[in-house]
Amino acid sequence: MSLFIQPEVVDRKRRRAAIDRLRQVHGTLPTWSELADPGEIESERLPDLSRVDPDAPDAANLWRVHWFNSADRKTQIDIPGYVVLPPELTGVKAPIVVLLGCRFPMIGAHKVLAAYACLVPRLVTGQFDPSHDRAVWPSTGNYCRGGVAISRILGCRGVAVLPAGMSRERFDWLQRWVADPADIIRTPGTESNVKAIYDKCAELKRDEQNVILNQFSEFANYLIHFHCTGHAFDRVFGHLKWDHKDYRLAAFVSATGSAGTLAAGDRLKKLHGTKIAAVEAIECPTMLCNGYGEHNIQGIGDKHIPLIHNVMNTDVVIGVSDAASDALNLLFGSECGRNYLADRRKIDLEVIQQFTDIGISGLANIVAAIKLTKHLDYGPNDVVMTVATDSAALYGSERQAYLARQYPDGFDDVNAGEIFGRHMEGIADDHVMELRHIDRKRIFNLGYYTWVEQQGISVEEFDRRKSQEFWQSLVDSIPAWDRLIQEFNAEVGDGTST
Repeated sequence: MSLFIQPEVVDRKRRRAAIDRLRQVHGTLPTWSELADPGEIESERLPDLSRVDPDAPDAANLWRVHWFNSADRKTQIDIPGYVVLPPELTGVKAPIVVLLGCRFPMIGAHKVLAAYACLVPRLVTGQFDPSHDRAVWPSTGNYCRGGVAISRILGCRGVAVLPAGMSRERFDWLQRWVADPADIIRTPGTESNVKAIYDKCAELKRDEQNVILNQFSEFANYLIHFHCTGHAFDRVFGHLKWDHKDYRLAAFVSATGSAGTLAAGDRLKKLHGTKIAAVEAIECPTMLCNGYGEHNIQGIGDKHIPLIHNVMNTDVVIGVSDAASDALNLLFGSECGRNYLADRRKIDLEVIQQFTDIGISGLANIVAAIKLTKHLDYGPNDVVMTVATDSAALYGSERQAYLARQYPDGFDDVNAGEIFGRHMEGIADDHVMELRHIDRKRIFNLGYYTWVEQQGISVEEFDRRKSQEFWQSLVDSIPAWDRLIQEFNAEVGDGTST
């Protein structure tokens, strides 16, 4: 297994097939730098997006796979969507800033950015033929939806591999988008059972038509988040700092998942000296305690260390219980809970309404950000930034299940107050580990069992990831990828293939 794809053409025949398919769908591919800063795209490069529904499987929507979409996801804005959580809600003085991933097209989650990034290198280097190959997207929910969306745009088969225990809304979406119901493969368990996903992919890989795009090991996932998501966070911070000159970007907080989003922290650390905090479920404390278990913070796979996690650059690990994210999903997602927050806690209605844009993993990230703020005694000028991958719309069924399980006789103001007191006011800095060098080495070494023993990475390639020079060499390849995409588009546009 090769560690990463080089920016060079390896199969011109398959590349020609990909070029032909882009012509058929009347599409071109935005470069990574164009997605990082779409305001800089020359107008003649852009398709007419005014006519295109952001939820349509239209090639024009590839040009919306960025952080700069407005709330209606139809127009472009200068500053990515975000919400600043006030002290009366968080109980801490430090501003906690949440970027909103629900503004991405087609799936309403920023994982479509990673899916695009993982497929494009194969298209432009000739390692994926849309007329022949099937794209297999192993995921705990949103990434495979993004992959299926990109696959459908290209007119190729997209296969979603995800745990059977994920929310009903994910499967409802997939049923509407896949070409064949058989392209939805349910593996046993929940997001904690990533090994079952890998085993299914190993089985699928025996068919040469299946190309596995594993977000946990695709370094394009790291690169796109370093380049695009990191830039989006920096743009929002710069916007905030304009009005608050004393602000510093103290910390970036993100659940691990595939560890792609954590790459934004690497960029912010380079720019601002920002601390990087990785979040996981207490019920499955892999980084904290070499642990195991099950949890319901949907979208953050556990029991392994992703190959693309730059562990040696991570500063803090924070554990959050799914008891908190499940309860807060009900508090912010129910009329009774919202009324309690507005009437009894005097939270601004606009802030409360913005929680419709924050899903379960976003709630877990917020809890982790508050924990970190308390642990490190951050003050009013210490900005802590985090992300909401998707919106509450994906978790209505989870909310109803939790309500039936915990409050079968009904949910009232008293119950809302109990949730707020326990899971917001009562947040403590427990399950927070500041990483020493030996702690980073321990977490790094955990990855050996997945990637060397099970997935076939050589020890030498596995160990290369300890050095920050390795990660910088990846970042240095971005201009080469942009040029390769531009050359690919030029051939799509001029009607010739070489």
